[in-house]
Amino acid sequence: MGKWMVAAKRADFDAIAQKYQISPVLARIIRNRDVVGDEEIDRFLNGTRAKLYAPGLLKDMDRAVEILLHKVAEGKHIRVIGDYDIDGICSTYILYRGLMACGAQVDTAIPHRIHDGYGLNEHLIQEAHDAGADTVLTCDNGIAAYSQIEFANALGMTVIVTDHHEVPYDEVDGQRQYRVPKAQAVVDPKQEDCSYPFPEICGAVVAYKLVLALLAEQEHVDWRDVMESELGLELMEFAAFATIGDVMELRDENRIIVKSGLELMAHTRNIGLRALMQATGTDPARIKPYTIGFVLGPCLNATGRLDTAVNALELFQAQDMDRAAMLAGDLKAMNDSRKELTLKGVEEASAQIEQGGLGSDRVLVIYLPKVHESLAGIIAGRIREKYYRPTFVLTKAEEGVKGSGRSIEAFHMYDELTKCKELFTKYGGHKLAAGLSLAEENVGELRRRLNENCTLTDEDFEEKVLIDVPMPMAYASLDFVAELERLEPFGNGNPKPQFAQKNVRFVSGRLLGASRNVGKYTVEDEDGRRYELIYFGDIEGFHAHVSAKYGAGALDGLYRTGSPGCGAAQPVVLSVVYYPDVNEYRGNVSLQMVMKYYQ
Repeated sequence: MGKWMVAAKRADFDAIAQKYQISPVLARIIRNRDVVGDEEIDRFLNGTRAKLYAPGLLKDMDRAVEILLHKVAEGKHIRVIGDYDIDGICSTYILYRGLMACGAQVDTAIPHRIHDGYGLNEHLIQEAHDAGADTVLTCDNGIAAYSQIEFANALGMTVIVTDHHEVPYDEVDGQRQYRVPKAQAVVDPKQEDCSYPFPEICGAVVAYKLVLALLAEQEHVDWRDVMESELGLELMEFAAFATIGDVMELRDENRIIVKSGLELMAHTRNIGLRALMQATGTDPARIKPYTIGFVLGPCLNATGRLDTAVNALELFQAQDMDRAAMLAGDLKAMNDSRKELTLKGVEEASAQIEQGGLGSDRVLVIYLPKVHESLAGIIAGRIREKYYRPTFVLTKAEEGVKGSGRSIEAFHMYDELTKCKELFTKYGGHKLAAGLSLAEENVGELRRRLNENCTLTDEDFEEKVLIDVPMPMAYASLDFVAELERLEPFGNGNPKPQFAQKNVRFVSGRLLGASRNVGKYTVEDEDGRRYELIYFGDIEGFHAHVSAKYGAGALDGLYRTGSPGCGAAQPVVLSVVYYPDVNEYRGNVSLQMVMKYYQ
């Protein structure tokens, strides 16, 4: 069950607890999230929209605003070119709405995943030029599009880049030389000379900041006034949606944007978003990062994968409920078929690892020529979870081979790809995820080189289970669970807190759910106090563990009705990693522990 480690970061927890009127346990969890110093702790616990960073802190922001306002005043045709994933769709919508509000003559183009591939390409520039566009404004892409931007410049067009991806570099004599494209303005917090305080924002947040700055300059008001306007609040929802969808860390500014955005979504101003909630059976009042990451977001991604992301953009732009409901229904149906295709792909990939001689590879490179190329990233993610190894899934594309990678903490994917970049026709990404295109004959060589260069040790492949506080269940209460809510929203960079207790005795249990794959237990601590505990994980693995350690009789005894634990050859005693939660059933509220790991 991975390697259990207690986070042992030091601080004066009692002093922090007193100062912010929280429990020492909460103070310890906040410290474990690397939130230190009064300003950061205050921002974490009490951060409001007023604490967001000024758009003008982004390099080239003033320049981008000046050019765009000039183009609007001259009535020039502006084309926004986005991308086909959640972040790209949300960024495109944000810029489109913002420019419309400025009175711009604006339209949008979202590349087709298969025909165009990721980001700008020359025929998108040519199409914009042929349509009479004077200016191309990119979002969630553009930072690596040198030749495409050179082409636009040669056609006499103006290009403004807004992006959040890493700036590509060449390594010369051990020094990195960054290559920023020759656009009229490049707004990307990852640039070396950009002093933005928190560069880990997604493309839609960069776009959102541009809209705030643009409208503030045009209306001669403060950007915060624009943010609190009807339009500003609606677009905040999309900045939050994209932050979760692009799996950004929910720290600092991102945490405030997501917290705020989720509250606003409960009464969303957007007809399309409301229709998507209805189509997926989502309760607007209970939207969490999980809802966006696993229910709503995949519907946007699915259309970009199997059809065209223009459908998702059209949903957000919809003006009447009937049209929105139809589009939302289509997106949901497409996501359902995507799920089935993904499942098949994961099975095929697993078979290749188990039977195809990839089992000993430290970096998995799996070629699935028949799989739809847009599913490569999802399948890579599932395989990475299952085997906890950096994983690339490659598929046959219109030209050559395309693929996506998902990484583990110790393996910097973009840097590792850069070491063998001559194998690719195109590649890009960051530490934990990447995309690439290459000729089919290079697939074997890529697998060989990535494994040859790999310096990962056995320890890197052991998933680490971080325990925030070794805490007896007796400490947990409904009040404590309510206090833990102050740490929400949970997600990447701010995981749900995990507690641990040794020697928990499993007294009795039953299996719940249609497929009987959820375990519900009464457990007891060393002082004989009893608690309810539930387990949503791999129930078969749990049963195998108990049988191996205590015998089949103990497992039978655990689930036997009658007197709890009767007939058990030996009591089942385990150490558990858990978090306390509220169980609401038919109006009754009770405390239950959710088991995450056991050993």
